[in-house]
Amino acid sequence: MPDSLPRIAVCGISLEASTFSPALTTAEMLAPRWGEDVLAAWEFWRPGGSLAHRAEWIGILQARSIAGGPIPAHDYDALKAEILGGLARAHAERPLDGVLLDLHGAAAVVGMDDMEGDLALAVRRVVGPDTLLSTGMDLHGNVSRTLAETLDLLTTYRTAPHVDWQETKERAAANLVDRLALPVGRRRPAKAWVPVPILLPGEMTSTRQEPAARLYARVPGIEALDGVLDAGIWIGYPWADEPRNMAVVMVTGDDADLVLEQAVALASELWEAREEFGFAAPVGQLDDVLAEALASTARPFFVSDSGDNPTAGGAGDVTWTLARLLESRALRDSGLRAIYASIPDASAAQEGARTGVGGTVDLVVGARVDDRPAPPVRVTGTVTAVERSEDNLEVVVATESVDVVVSAVRRPYHLESDFTRLGLDARRADLVVVKIGYLEPELFEMAAGWRMALTPGGVDQDLARLGHRRIQRPMFPLDADVDAVDIPGRAVLLAGDTGGARAPDALG
Repeated sequence: MPDSLPRIAVCGISLEASTFSPALTTAEMLAPRWGEDVLAAWEFWRPGGSLAHRAEWIGILQARSIAGGPIPAHDYDALKAEILGGLARAHAERPLDGVLLDLHGAAAVVGMDDMEGDLALAVRRVVGPDTLLSTGMDLHGNVSRTLAETLDLLTTYRTAPHVDWQETKERAAANLVDRLALPVGRRRPAKAWVPVPILLPGEMTSTRQEPAARLYARVPGIEALDGVLDAGIWIGYPWADEPRNMAVVMVTGDDADLVLEQAVALASELWEAREEFGFAAPVGQLDDVLAEALASTARPFFVSDSGDNPTAGGAGDVTWTLARLLESRALRDSGLRAIYASIPDASAAQEGARTGVGGTVDLVVGARVDDRPAPPVRVTGTVTAVERSEDNLEVVVATESVDVVVSAVRRPYHLESDFTRLGLDARRADLVVVKIGYLEPELFEMAAGWRMALTPGGVDQDLARLGHRRIQRPMFPLDADVDAVDIPGRAVLLAGDTGGARAPDALG
């Protein structure tokens, strides 16, 4: 690589973790990649990619997983040490100009409140004050003041469901190389950070519907203003009980006054719209939702088992909904069939696979990790499919009225192909129950009917049932006394190369 190109290291730990779940996410589950394998994950810096020729990209360590429970402290310490060691070696070889951190924003570590802030501070200590740090995050992540102060460039997704996640990662990298092309002393933009005391599940803040649709539609217009580099709304993550969990608006750019003005205006709009947020689908208690699904002529009719959604941090093996499906006399008497995807249980999946297609099984499944809402359940029926993959084993058991997917490893079912490869035709099914919140795009298109069941679990949509104790208060919608919140007074302007920092006394 030519010495004239900036040297940019790539590393990070990306996870969405519910502190209300008994599950843990180990280092092994985070599936770390090293070196060139880190770079292979993204097209834009591969040979021929849009940013490949603009920097010397150096893969260090990237660890990421679908949502889950917190990371054990010793696992986090080990991953962090590897990241810092790799950065130190690369920096000693020739100073790094930039670091691109792969962060979600809602990771949790046992005994720690702000993993992303802790990691960012540690990286800063290794690479020093002159190296620019950038990240592209999930809008369901959290931006603590520590994280906002420590990183130079922050951007986030602008869609939920996240159809722009790759675009966001590329934008974070492009912003970094663009700023490194500027002279030293002009690289760091001013940052306005505005915490907004709103804590809502993603199922109430989808950008498919108002008010999120119009709020996020405002972001590109702000970004296009002369003097602004980036703007973002982090709606936050509600299933962790940490002081940082709330919405945040950030705007960055070289015109400090404009950055602050725009951030306050957007944050104020978000706050004023708080009462407009509602669920992305009609919701109800499971019994009512199942009764409606059976009475409906819409096929397929999807039901979201939302409280144990693995992509939000649920353990995935809560049996509460499955037990009620298997016990439902109304479902049996209707002559209709349901698909349930899925219940993770490695030993049950292995037993089903040993029996093989066509064999009869009597399995006890689920509640190995989270048995708080319900105990394990018995699934008796015929094995109709066995599907092995590199990292999973899936078995379909046809009971009297439910086709139950039993998987060795917790995973989401978001695509039509997730069903068809198991011999299940979800498009022509009567009832499809999935562990999910809002439907991902393919399922949303397939669904003739859809309801979200308010079921228990580590990502319960009824936040009041979870019992937050450590978040900042007051917090909408958990508290009644929120009307006196002063959004402009909460704004903090953080120093860049364009001027000083201003912060209200209340936030220090």
